Amino acid sequence: MLSEKEENRTELNELGEFGLIDLLTDGITLVNPSSIKGVGDDAAVIDNSGFRTLVSTDLLVEGVHFDLMYTPLKHLGYKAAVVNFSDMAAMNAEPKQIVVGIAVSNRFSVEALEAFYEGLRLACTQYQVDLVGGDTTSSKSGLFISITVIGQAAADQVCYRGGAGESDLICVSGDLGGAYMGLLLLEREKAVFKADPSVQPDLDGFDYVLSRQLKPEARMDVVAALREAGVRPTSMIDISDGLASELLHLSKASALGCRIYEPKIPIDPTTVRVAEEFGMVPAVAALNGGEDYELLFTVSQADFEKIRHIESISIIGHMTANTGEVAMVTTDDQLIPLKAQGWDGLKQ
Repeated sequence: MLSEKEENRTELNELGEFGLIDLLTDGITLVNPSSIKGVGDDAAVIDNSGFRTLVSTDLLVEGVHFDLMYTPLKHLGYKAAVVNFSDMAAMNAEPKQIVVGIAVSNRFSVEALEAFYEGLRLACTQYQVDLVGGDTTSSKSGLFISITVIGQAAADQVCYRGGAGESDLICVSGDLGGAYMGLLLLEREKAVFKADPSVQPDLDGFDYVLSRQLKPEARMDVVAALREAGVRPTSMIDISDGLASELLHLSKASALGCRIYEPKIPIDPTTVRVAEEFGMVPAVAALNGGEDYELLFTVSQADFEKIRHIESISIIGHMTANTGEVAMVTTDDQLIPLKAQGWDGLKQ
């Protein structure tokens, strides 16, 4: 007896590559004046006259970057787009277009890919980004996703990792560590389910950290708030691999050292509670967890009064002349060096 879901399943080969593309991209409307031509030709056409054009690509691989046992395809589509938008935010730029490539095995139905694209399109609508093209092909080993984002910014507004100055203030948006705690919860419940499929997931009360893992947001609001305040960060990066890794990137690119202060690291109470449940120091989750997609940036001390009242921005430390020193002052005044222990896409 087939379930209703199986009865409604449409196989990919029933549509073919071009039929599938037509289905998934039907009804796309371009909203940015710079998007001259989108889906339907051999290449998209983009006019960014008068602006710097920024381009970034992310590759997501099933079993490496995501687990479909607990990641809904709609959420995956949304997240796949948003993490690319976050790369534009990290450059003080605005995302304008994306190009999406997917490789998919025959275990996926047309309806499954429609759910994925529903998430993609929701993200594009939320952030006013145009989906202007892409490619689909077959895969023998799961789902592969490649997204290229195109953004723009005025020439004098682009921020790089290497612009920090000595004594610049180190700032971070939002709060950290929640995405990693959400991942640990999902992995724990997956292990329980695999041991006993009759056991239902116990995720009540953990909505915040789960949303941080499954449905992150790009901090375009912070970019806008800084611009409105007349502040241009001297350096910036998004926190995808953990705070410690990103501090090392900024310090190396700027040829400076830095010190941050453990009590200043913003951590949500739910993150603290879950970390303690797992026997983990909350700061460790913030430093090494990753996937928070908050912004880590530096500003001149002269901009202190401009930023200190901006909601969701915390000043956590400062840059130093001590090149190579990337350290944290703990709550008990110990100075400890920070190491990159977060996500590394080439380590399995």
